Amino acid sequence: MWKLKSFLKPYWLWCLLAPLLMVIEVFMDLMQPTLMASIVNKGIMTNDLAHIVTTGLTMLGVAFIGVIGGAGCSIFSSIASQNFGNDLRIRLFEHTQSFSNQNLDRLKTGSLITRLTNDVVQLQTFVQMILRMFVRSPLLLIGSLVMAIRISPSLTLILLISVPLLFIILYVLIKLSFPLFAKMQVKLDGVNTVLQENISGIRVIKAFVRARQEKKRFDVANTEYTQTAIKAVRLMALNLPLMMLILNASIVAVLWFGGLQSWNYGLPVGDLIAFINYVTQLLMSMLMLSNALTFVSRAKVSADRVNEVLATTSEIIDAPSAKTDVIHNGRIKFNNVSFSYHKDDQHLVLREINFVAEPGETVAILGATGAGKSTLVSLIPRLYEVMSGSIMIDGTDVREMGLEHLRSRIGLVMQQTILFSGTIRDNIRYGRPDATAEEVEQAAITAEAHNFIIGLPQGYDTILGQRGVNLSGGQKQRLSIARALLIRPMILIMDDSTSALDAVTESRIKQMLKVQMRNSTNILITQRVSSVIDANRILILENGRIVAQGTHEELLLSSDVYRDIRQSQLKGEEAPYV
Repeated sequence: MWKLKSFLKPYWLWCLLAPLLMVIEVFMDLMQPTLMASIVNKGIMTNDLAHIVTTGLTMLGVAFIGVIGGAGCSIFSSIASQNFGNDLRIRLFEHTQSFSNQNLDRLKTGSLITRLTNDVVQLQTFVQMILRMFVRSPLLLIGSLVMAIRISPSLTLILLISVPLLFIILYVLIKLSFPLFAKMQVKLDGVNTVLQENISGIRVIKAFVRARQEKKRFDVANTEYTQTAIKAVRLMALNLPLMMLILNASIVAVLWFGGLQSWNYGLPVGDLIAFINYVTQLLMSMLMLSNALTFVSRAKVSADRVNEVLATTSEIIDAPSAKTDVIHNGRIKFNNVSFSYHKDDQHLVLREINFVAEPGETVAILGATGAGKSTLVSLIPRLYEVMSGSIMIDGTDVREMGLEHLRSRIGLVMQQTILFSGTIRDNIRYGRPDATAEEVEQAAITAEAHNFIIGLPQGYDTILGQRGVNLSGGQKQRLSIARALLIRPMILIMDDSTSALDAVTESRIKQMLKVQMRNSTNILITQRVSSVIDANRILILENGRIVAQGTHEELLLSSDVYRDIRQSQLKGEEAPYV
C-alpha cells in the first residue's frame, strides 16, 4: 500500500489538516471525564451550584470545539480520499491503455473491471480511515491510558490483562482473515467475468436458448463468492462480541476494585466515574482500532491487485530513439517472422513467414480457421510483438518506429466490429476527430455506408447504442471500413471485414477501394475465393506457415490447397471464379 502514497501527495494539505483536527477532537474528548469528575467532587459533593454551572458550560464549549474538529476532519479526509481514488482510477485506466494484447490476455476483462472499481473503493475507504480512525483510536487509547494512570495507578493494572488480550484476539483475526479476503476478491473477479460475458453475448445466449445454463453458470460463480464472503465476515463477526466481553469484564473489575478503593482509601467518587469513563474510552478505542485493522487486510489485498496492474508493463514500447516520419509508401516486408503467444510456449502460431507487399498492391491471405491469419496482420501495427525475425515498413523495422507514428499510418478493420456509444459521425471520425463533414461523407460513400446513413432519422447524427446495437452486422462493418478509410492510411488491413455483406455490396466496395486506395498497401483476409481473384498476390496460410503464394491463376496451377479451397466454394458456380 505504501507504493500508492504518491497519489496522496497533491492533497498533502488536506492530509495534514484532517489529523490535526482529529487531534483537537480527541483532546476535547479526553477533557470531558476530568470536567465531569470536577462537577461531582467539587460541585455535587459540596452543593456548589455555581461550580456545576460553570463547569457544565465549559463542557458544552469543549464538546462544541470537538464537534468542529471532528466535522473538519471528516470533510478534509473525504476530500483527500475521494481525490486519491479519482486519480488512482484515472492512472489505472491510462495504464491499461498502454497494455499489449498479451497483457490483456493475462489480465482478464472482468478482473480489470473489479480492480478499477471495487478495489479502488476499498483503498479510498482505507485512506479515509487512516486520516480519521487511525489517528483517533491510537491517540484516544494513549490519552485515556495516561489519564487513567494519573487518577489511579493501581486500578490501571486491570488493563495489563485486558489490553494485551485484545491485541492477541485482533492479531489472530487479522491473520486468519487475510487469505479469505484475498480469495474473496478473486471470486468477485469470477462474478464480473461471467457477468461481462453474459451481457456482451446476450443475443447469442437467447438465440441458442442457453439462458438457463448461463444462469446456473452465474449462480456457481456468485455462490462461490458469497460463501467465501460469508466465511470472511463470519470470522470478523467474532471481533465485536469478544471485544465487548472483555470491555464489560474490565468495567465490572474497575467498579469492583474502584468501589473498594473509594470506600476504604478515599478515592473520590468523581475520580472513580472519570476513571471508568477513561477505561471505557480506552477499550472502545481498541474496538474501533480492531475494526479498522480488520479492514487493513481487505485494503492490503486490493492494494496488491492494483499494484499488479500498475507494475504490468507492455513489452511493446517505443524504442529510446524511436523513429517518426519514416512511413511514406507503405511497403511491407516480413523476414522469417515467427510468433508464439507465450515466450516459453514451444507451439509457434506463425513460422518463418516471408513475403513482400508493395505500395498499390493488394495482398490477400487465405487459410482455414486457426491458421494464424489474424495473428499475422496484428503483428504489423505491433498489437503483438514478433518472437523472431522482423517486419519492415519502407525499410525500417516496426520495432524502431514510434508507436503513434506506426499506427497512425495503418487503417485496421478488425474481424470483430467494435463501435462506441455516440453518433455515427463520431464513430467514423474516431481516428481523425478534426475531419470535416465532407471527408466523413466521402469515407462513408467509399464504404457503401452513406445511403443507409442518410436513410436514418437523424442521418450522421444518429446516436448508436452500446456497441452499435441498433445497426445490422453489415451496417456496422461498413462503418468500421469508413472509419479506417478516413485516416487516409498508407496501409489498409481488412480482417474478414466484409463477411456480413452481400456479394453485390462487397463488389462495389472493392471497386471503390481500387480507386481510393490505389497508392496504399492493402492486406485482405477473407474466406471467399471470389474476393481475392483480383489480388496481386494471394498467400495460403496453413498451420502458421505460408504453403503457397501467387496470383489466382498461378495458384490454380501450383497449389493443391488453393484448388481444394476453390473447389469447396464453387458448388456449381465455377464461372465467377475463373
